[in-house]
Amino acid sequence: MSADHGTAGGGFTAIVLAAGKGTRMRSERPKVLHALANRSMLGHVLAAVQEAGAQQLAVVVEPGRADVADEVARMAPGASTHPQAERLGTAHAVLAARAAIEGSQADVLVAFGDTPLITAQTYARLRAPLREGAAVAVLAFEARDPTGYGRVLTEGGRVVAIREEKDASADERAVRLSNAGLMALSGEHALSLLTRIGNDNANREYYLTDAVALAVADGLPVTVVDVAEDEALGVNDRVQLSVAEAAIQARLRRAAQLGGATLVAPETVFLSADTVLGRDVTVEPHCVFGPGVVIGDGCTIRAFSHLHDSRLMAGADIGPHVRLRGGAVLEAGVHLGNFVEVKNATLHAGAKASHLTYLGDAEVGAGANIGAGTITCNYDGVSKHKTVIGAGAFIGSNSALVAPVNIGDGALIGAGSVITRDVPADALALARGRQTTREGAAKVLRQTLKAAKAAKND
Repeated sequence: MSADHGTAGGGFTAIVLAAGKGTRMRSERPKVLHALANRSMLGHVLAAVQEAGAQQLAVVVEPGRADVADEVARMAPGASTHPQAERLGTAHAVLAARAAIEGSQADVLVAFGDTPLITAQTYARLRAPLREGAAVAVLAFEARDPTGYGRVLTEGGRVVAIREEKDASADERAVRLSNAGLMALSGEHALSLLTRIGNDNANREYYLTDAVALAVADGLPVTVVDVAEDEALGVNDRVQLSVAEAAIQARLRRAAQLGGATLVAPETVFLSADTVLGRDVTVEPHCVFGPGVVIGDGCTIRAFSHLHDSRLMAGADIGPHVRLRGGAVLEAGVHLGNFVEVKNATLHAGAKASHLTYLGDAEVGAGANIGAGTITCNYDGVSKHKTVIGAGAFIGSNSALVAPVNIGDGALIGAGSVITRDVPADALALARGRQTTREGAAKVLRQTLKAAKAAKND
């Protein structure tokens, strides 16, 4: 992240308020770390403000929350964190990051870590009026029911104040134009406005929204930027979290489809914020994409598959009921059938495992065929070990490959084998107990068991 604060026409400073405890979440985890599409709410906000052009990021956090600080460092390397020991209102929270404002003429954009649906485009729109001379820009929406929101008050099309509901008159409470909380302040006036905000209100708190009245009193222009109510949703409990999740998923699905992927039943497909689907990918119903999944062009993901931290190259075809775990890499044309699990393994071009197989800590050569019921025995109770299967090898059904072990190119493993030693290229390996057949023994055994049961019941 650049240290250049920029000018009114360049980058800006984003201050993200993330110190709330989130009591209504009923959780030991800080509210801003609860996830949407496998990314924390705070992560969504940090990603969006950076995409919108923030050159400096300051995040206000609860003292002692290393977990929040770690998330900031992960999602926005170079961002600063500022503890807010007391909670005396939103303006007080912003000034906890005063060090990020002082000595700079960069515009200031205030965002909230629990308002995760605001897009980068909306952040850019909020900041845009400052380039045209506005001192303050506020984000607002027409509420279906404004109860509980601060009201944005206008006269002749100009913003004159934002009134918190507890301090509003009856006429002001009838106004539906509601404050979304986010605000942009010009670099020239930001610190002056913020430091003059008082706490003469019902809650004795320092409201960021009072910057509007101060700017108006100074004769400075204040403008309002509209946003859809659903985008401005703040998340305060798990019900609202689920509503936000649905909204994020709808966005991700739409983006995937517009990007060239076919989702057969979009409402049943769950994507992560970082999921990448190439062109002409087909995703059948009831698939889940965890973090870190990249799907190449022309792949097919069949129903009820679950993918995490995996990469599929062009033309791979998996499922139904496939599970890909961390480190799974499928090269071009790989086929996995029903009930196959792959973890930390690379399958090279054209390899196949058609059903009922576990491949963990393995490398499977190009064109190899893995029979039903095959497992790589990768864990000895202490350490993980690797299995290497050569190109064109054939692993018979119900085989156990006890790692560390190498199966050479073109080798053939007989069905039902337990392989504990390396197999050379083009060799045939069989490792199963000798079959013994005793004619008539089954009949005798059944008669014996039947007699014993009858005696027991007498």
